[in-house]
Amino acid sequence: MTDRQLHLNVNMLSAGFYGSAWRASAGDPAAFTDINHYVKLAKIAERGTFDAVFLADSPALVDRPEFRPFYTLEPTIILTAIAAATEFIGLIATASTTYNEPYNIARRFASVDLASGGRAGWNVVTTADAVAARNFGFDNAVAHTTRYERAAEFTEVVTGLWDSWEDDALVGDKATGRFMDTSRLHALNHVGRFFSVRGPLNVPRSPQGHPVIVQAGGSDDGRALAARYAEAIFSVANSIDEGKAFADDIRRRAAAYGRPGSAIVTLPGLATVIGSTEEEARRRDDYLWSLIPADYSLVRVAGILNVDPHSLDLDEPLPDTIQMPIDGSQTFFRALVEVARRDRLTVRQLLRRLGGGTGHRVIVGTPEQIADDIEAWFRAGAADGFNLMPDLLPEGLELFVDHVVPLLRQRGIFRSAYAGTTLRSHLGLERPANRHTIKERLAG
Repeated sequence: MTDRQLHLNVNMLSAGFYGSAWRASAGDPAAFTDINHYVKLAKIAERGTFDAVFLADSPALVDRPEFRPFYTLEPTIILTAIAAATEFIGLIATASTTYNEPYNIARRFASVDLASGGRAGWNVVTTADAVAARNFGFDNAVAHTTRYERAAEFTEVVTGLWDSWEDDALVGDKATGRFMDTSRLHALNHVGRFFSVRGPLNVPRSPQGHPVIVQAGGSDDGRALAARYAEAIFSVANSIDEGKAFADDIRRRAAAYGRPGSAIVTLPGLATVIGSTEEEARRRDDYLWSLIPADYSLVRVAGILNVDPHSLDLDEPLPDTIQMPIDGSQTFFRALVEVARRDRLTVRQLLRRLGGGTGHRVIVGTPEQIADDIEAWFRAGAADGFNLMPDLLPEGLELFVDHVVPLLRQRGIFRSAYAGTTLRSHLGLERPANRHTIKERLAG
């Protein structure tokens, strides 16, 4: 085994990465509403010694519901069911900083962390959808800069609440009758631009200290937030050079906050289509593509580019007039445009290259080809691991666990067994010291 180890996370996108996955999978089309579906996926990932499972989320009905399953069950509810059915796998879920309050999110994820024995992670997102905004009393999405300013203060409050309990605050001494050392419990007394939160939290610290903080924004504001707070990053990169440049940029930014590069794990998104031969994998990809309605991918990509779908000619390159949206998803906009310009793709070719997706890289090939690609990125420093998105669920995940994972283990870059029981131990992250304990030591 090498000193540096690969990290693998699976993004449980209901039926799979492809919009047509629910049609091609042998599973029930309504599986996205069945908590046992997610438990099954988590057990497969744990059998493959994955670091974690991940649940994306949106507080709205989005993503063309007439064509594919959508986010439905509240993700931390799913995570608690997975926690009860597994022993080691990490549990990461998305929660928006734009449409929540810090105390509720701090309490919710701290509860999952305790219930799972220290396996929780919170994916910090700002939510750019206008559809979501209208569910919370706004006519349009909150401005990009404002969203990230709120996210920074939100995250600061959440981490402060997680630190409001020192590790030894809970005494539980039956002989003396002393239940808690209240001198080890700290009010936050936060008053800021967006929030006023007294604290302390009513949930103690877990075996891993507090949940792992994950972030997924690739804009300049997103990178700044990640450099300051994130311990793992879900990124978008379509070449080794892009992946390496992103990782290097994040670590340079983190250094400005006094954080070492080892404190952040970068996990680019990676969709996989696996076949026993390359020809079989291509046929599988062709079949999945054939089941996607003609206008589904076009409308989806046009939404990211913030243009009218009718303005895009399928057999022409992207128009030169396309401009970065001020308040939309800048991460996926940049990914789409960079791929299209770099490889001189027509719109039709771009849609096919992305498997009808939103900008993440897609590999179609044999287990050996996929293992080769993963190893190349890992050894080049372009990724610490990957946020995997199998084409179909559970079938594509089972293929990866049964045929790609053994190859990665043979090459000495991926574990054969878990070395610890917390998400931090899987990711190689240190247990965070409580800020009040640190102050006490410095004062002493």
